[in-house]
Amino acid sequence: MDTPSEPQTRGDQPAPPRLPTAMQDLIAPWEEFRRIIPLVSLDSLLHERNPSVPKVAVLMCTMQGQRFLAQQLNSIATQGHARWAIWASDDGSADHTPAILEYFQAHWGEDRLSIHHGPAEGSTANFLSLTCRADIEADYFAYADQDDVWEADKLERAVAWLQSVPEQVPALYGSRTLLVDARNQHIGYSPLFEQPGSFRNALVQNIAGGNTMVFNRAARDLLRKAGDNVSVVAHDWWAYILVSACGGRIHYDPSPTVRYRQHGLNQFGANRSIAAQASRLRQLLHGRFRVLDDFVRARHHRLLPRLRGLRQAGIYRQTLWGNLGLTIAALISCL
Repeated sequence: MDTPSEPQTRGDQPAPPRLPTAMQDLIAPWEEFRRIIPLVSLDSLLHERNPSVPKVAVLMCTMQGQRFLAQQLNSIATQGHARWAIWASDDGSADHTPAILEYFQAHWGEDRLSIHHGPAEGSTANFLSLTCRADIEADYFAYADQDDVWEADKLERAVAWLQSVPEQVPALYGSRTLLVDARNQHIGYSPLFEQPGSFRNALVQNIAGGNTMVFNRAARDLLRKAGDNVSVVAHDWWAYILVSACGGRIHYDPSPTVRYRQHGLNQFGANRSIAAQASRLRQLLHGRFRVLDDFVRARHHRLLPRLRGLRQAGIYRQTLWGNLGLTIAALISCL
């Protein structure tokens, strides 16, 4: 009768104890995952320490992002504008997201990637908490989602425009996006907006996704003064409203700078489908876009004065269908 074999030993040293099966099941996938994670080395970026180049703080929020996070981190590392630092705020991921962040941090250093705990109150609260951190110092600030891919010239394009604005003037850059599927295959573009960005537009629409936004220190100061506990629909729309309302500059770049990944776990999609547009209209009809006191008061007028007040206010959306929805909302007193 065979007897169970003893664990092999090397010399007189006993074999290390076996880990419990449950722990092996937890560790094994990460070990396998780590072996195949691509990682861009920063050693070749010889110009990264040039102090004359503006520093960009990349504000990244993560939550259950292990599937695409490595690719996004590498796309930031290979930016033409090489002076950046990532501040990653994780909202309590239960997958390998924290381990992936730590893996990249171990290779890049804490000065390139710092890791923090988010408030665990959703992505908007997480982004606002990062925006308002007093210990983040930089010339410019860029929002970053965990699952996109940045085009190599994203920061270069944004910084070039921001440098044209006096530093005391709040300035916000955003762009069109190239839509890709889960495999990073091109499937389309976000809408091309041709009307200028302004407060009148910001009242009822956000023209640029937060994943494309880069803003200067003056704009960041406005967001910090407003605080991280404001009740807003989304951090990016709030940035557009606040900067435009305070006389800041808004620039919408028609050239896509981000490969915006569309997949089943998106919190917000690209709003291109009929269903997405219908959802936006329903939000409008339920009063989700009420912002300014004067605008709210105008909705109490009778029908014709209400429409006239809307026109006189100059409030507009970027597309024909969007403006039609705005008019319908005014007609049925749902602004």
